[in-house]
Amino acid sequence: MTTTEMPAVHECTVSGCSYNDDGCHAFAITVGGDNGSADCGTFVPLNTKGGLDRVTAQVGACSRADCRHNASLECTASSVRIGAGGGTANCLTYQK
Repeated sequence: MTTTEMPAVHECTVSGCSYNDDGCHAFAITVGGDNGSADCGTFVPLNTKGGLDRVTAQVGACSRADCRHNASLECTASSVRIGAGGGTANCLTYQK
């Protein structure tokens, strides 16, 4: 898998994340979590907006080995959605 094949963050509805400015502006996100949900490990709760000006964020890593879209810690979903779930910011595409 190359970076052009990495799944895009199709949607992020977490308004309290610094990387969300009408879409995710992080270069890549990490999905993790150990509380029963797939947390976005890139979530940053600051008032300052950050990230790159022009970017389509991608899934850089996924440590939720129990997700059906996880193959060797790489996400195989065509795209992911990030939003409110079990924690502050969660991968809503996660399927056990």
